[in-house]
Amino acid sequence: MCAGVELVAGRGMSPGVALDVLGGGGDVTERHIFWQLRLPRTLVALGAGACLAVAGLVLQSALRNPLAGPEVTGVTPGAVLGAVTATALGLAGWDSPLAVVLAACAGGCAGAALLWLLAGRGRGDAAQTAVHGVLVSAVLGGLTAMVLLVEPGELGSVVQWLVGTTEGRVWQHWHLLWPWALVWGAAAWLLAGPLTLLRCGDDTALAAGLSVRRARTLALLCAVALTAGAVAAVGALGFVGLLVPHLAVAVFGADLRRSLPGAALAGAVVVCGADAAAQLSSRLLAAVPDSGRLTVPVGALTACLGAALLLVVVRRTPSRTF
Repeated sequence: MCAGVELVAGRGMSPGVALDVLGGGGDVTERHIFWQLRLPRTLVALGAGACLAVAGLVLQSALRNPLAGPEVTGVTPGAVLGAVTATALGLAGWDSPLAVVLAACAGGCAGAALLWLLAGRGRGDAAQTAVHGVLVSAVLGGLTAMVLLVEPGELGSVVQWLVGTTEGRVWQHWHLLWPWALVWGAAAWLLAGPLTLLRCGDDTALAAGLSVRRARTLALLCAVALTAGAVAAVGALGFVGLLVPHLAVAVFGADLRRSLPGAALAGAVVVCGADAAAQLSSRLLAAVPDSGRLTVPVGALTACLGAALLLVVVRRTPSRTF
């Protein structure tokens, strides 16, 4: 349903026109808007949301930390830094999405590695790891700002990656995202058993014969790759990878064989719904005088809603350790 709403939520196309195009009607412009702009944008939103949600659940399970989302473990800001730096050096850009994915993956790995080194022996402490994650994210964000100072002409790209948006996504982005998401999503699902053991603690996992270091390394690699793919496609969507996994576990249960696909579904629905709401908001703003072509990016909406939801949860469960 969210996908259907998103297809008709933006400017320039009513539900009646969309149905007409689906039935084979409509003029050339309407068919181009629907098939070449609206449909790939919707698919990219679905794929990116699924990637971020699965990455968040993998991180939270591997690190046994409910706050271990891509946004606060250095993965997302590292991926943004990698993409922005590659763009500033002329090695990547929106016209070369494969190079952006590789650069984002390298940056995400660097961010995760930096957090891993800083956390040291306190990796099992949820609060300490979260604090180190905030520090790493701040450092990487500062480096991204430095890149902007060196290359001020990249302001548009930096804003898109930092905030997160699905504007201008075309079939090329989708053709690159879906195989990446499918491969790494399948790899994450195959790690459901080891991740379940890791959630029980390292001692339990070792007693069951699991190679903890190898399993955790593979899980982190999956999470970094999924996050990098999503960031390269739509930028940094705040709070999706942090809060959606909790929703998936609450709805689908603690069995990761079910909750990992459930997280992918929930993440796709949340991002697609948020993008539809952002487009509807932009449509309403278009009716305001002097608003011009002002649009609401989906990343701004997910960040605001996610922060508000997190505050509500914390206030309602003050005794819980997050």
